[in-house]
Amino acid sequence: MKQKNIIFYFSDQQRWDTINEEVTPNLCKLAQEGVKFENNFTCQPVCGPARACIQTGVYATQCGCYYNGIPLPNDITPLAHYFNEAGYETAYIGKWHLASDRLPGIGLHCEKTAVPKEKQGEYQYWRAADVLEFTSHGYDGYVFDGDGNKIDFKGYRADCINDFALEYLEKNRNKEKPFFMFISQLEPHHQNDHHCYEGYKETVDKYKDYPLPDDLTFLKGDYEKCYPDYISAINRLDYNVGRLVDKLKELGIYDDTIIIYTSDHGSHFKTRNPEYKRSCHESATHTPLIIKGGGFEGGKNETRLSSLIDMPPTLLSMAGIPIPPTYMGVDLTKQIDNPDEKRDCVFMQISESQCGRAIRTDRFKYAVRSIGITGYVHHTAKPYFEDYLYDLEKDPIEKHNLIKDPKYAKVREELKYMLIKQMTNAQEEAPVILPAIISRRK
Repeated sequence: MKQKNIIFYFSDQQRWDTINEEVTPNLCKLAQEGVKFENNFTCQPVCGPARACIQTGVYATQCGCYYNGIPLPNDITPLAHYFNEAGYETAYIGKWHLASDRLPGIGLHCEKTAVPKEKQGEYQYWRAADVLEFTSHGYDGYVFDGDGNKIDFKGYRADCINDFALEYLEKNRNKEKPFFMFISQLEPHHQNDHHCYEGYKETVDKYKDYPLPDDLTFLKGDYEKCYPDYISAINRLDYNVGRLVDKLKELGIYDDTIIIYTSDHGSHFKTRNPEYKRSCHESATHTPLIIKGGGFEGGKNETRLSSLIDMPPTLLSMAGIPIPPTYMGVDLTKQIDNPDEKRDCVFMQISESQCGRAIRTDRFKYAVRSIGITGYVHHTAKPYFEDYLYDLEKDPIEKHNLIKDPKYAKVREELKYMLIKQMTNAQEEAPVILPAIISRRK
């Protein structure tokens, strides 16, 4: 069987509820040809750790990349290695965030400089920056090629990153080989040094009255100021997905190419903590996932739970590559013809803002955290305290925390042991989970 080309299109900080005909018509067309996963979740709601999970196939605590600024370990075989061995050409474009070491005076610091060849995850073609938000803004910036040469770009960042992908398809790929291309956009992530989202200027005003999600409006945050730019940036990402599809069709390889579109985490717009992510809530953890091709066909809406940790085994399976036994996720290709196969929950590790763990079932969200003030001091703990419980069937916007509600005592007990099982499956020591110290209102 001929190996399919595979494109993994990765946005940054995109909520699941931003996929619709008005904002993302091109993604909706992909969904009409493929499968849209309605209940997809990140396994780590922060940039670097989420990316590490994809490149290693294991949870952040297993690979050691549990906060931003921990490089990929040298002793774990990266995802691209398996594609290279199988005869694929591999390409990486955009944000990497897996080379620099945050510890001052120790290790490699390349947030604004070129990522050394040995830190590029074995991708053969490279147009990337380790921390793209440090080498660019919404408009203009630079990336590097695989040899460390700086490449400036002018224009809206999402357009320019997409241009590098189109250039690879048209001019730089080996047409005798199948390819695996990872496109890692920064949009709609906020621009760190400007402390705001930066949409496409021509369309921001179009979205100034765009409806706000219900899960934001009962809390304080910066959504009223930021949401038009946020939606504008997502609309521009969609425009670029359309350009990519057009190029694939122009080159005659669209039908031979699988496209996966997803995001590392969502955004709660400073409603759940002082920034945008690092929270168990749906706004930070519920993400889009669309797969077109490779058996994912027919315009189906898949409601079963899925996770970012499922991407590595699914990608390898699509290419006919054996899945390493160390991989933690589910091969979603095996579910296509098994409608009754489903998991009990998806598992999330939460770091930086806290040392926390959470599970999401079809109906409930259950989360615990350690006593530590932040998640930087330690990445795991022996005792955790119950933190959040939401009955999503009755309260989809997570307005009412039930963690101390006596009516849900049996539910909490069941979810506690379900979470412990997930933690030990991820090679964590079985914890002690104690009742909540305080009752959080949000």
